[in-house]
Amino acid sequence: MLDQRRHQRIRFSSPPTVRIGYGGGHDDGGIENLSLSGLMVRTSLTLEIGHTAGCEFSLFGSPLIDVPLTVVSRIGDVYGGRFQTGPINQVLIEDAIEAALASGNASILSVHELGGRKIMRITGGLNGSLRNDLMHALTRVGVDEIDLKAVTAVDQGGLALCFVATGRYGAKLGSQSPCFAEAWKLAQAAPRASGN
Repeated sequence: MLDQRRHQRIRFSSPPTVRIGYGGGHDDGGIENLSLSGLMVRTSLTLEIGHTAGCEFSLFGSPLIDVPLTVVSRIGDVYGGRFQTGPINQVLIEDAIEAALASGNASILSVHELGGRKIMRITGGLNGSLRNDLMHALTRVGVDEIDLKAVTAVDQGGLALCFVATGRYGAKLGSQSPCFAEAWKLAQAAPRASGN
């Protein structure tokens, strides 16, 4: 599963609210993941594949983004939609994603091959919400190194994932952002301090 998508999927530490309008009904749902081209949304509305729904959302204080989307998939109450964006909405979505990554409220996890080695890169927040993607990469794809230089925030869940990756799966930690390096140093010292 080397990442070959046109646009990266953005995950969130807590799902942002999205307002969906369809067939005369409205519902506030949650964004499961987002890319520049679309989103996965959890909603109680019954949407039909191939039809258009209205979509309004804001990412952690960004300007309101109001964009139609074409429903392209469904798994239970989670729907995939492709945005029908114009240039202004595209810029608003890009800016909102960049701000969410910079603040650590959003994350991108990707795996690339470089010189025969599989490198996992984490951008934005390193937190427990990345568990499924990280474990899939470790167990199904294999990861030689984790690049953490673009991590902007880290929590205990993210540190725990790194301990699992390095201890159980032998992944090496590569480049590190200052916030990750400091949190990792403290996390490694904590067990020794409590054992004294």
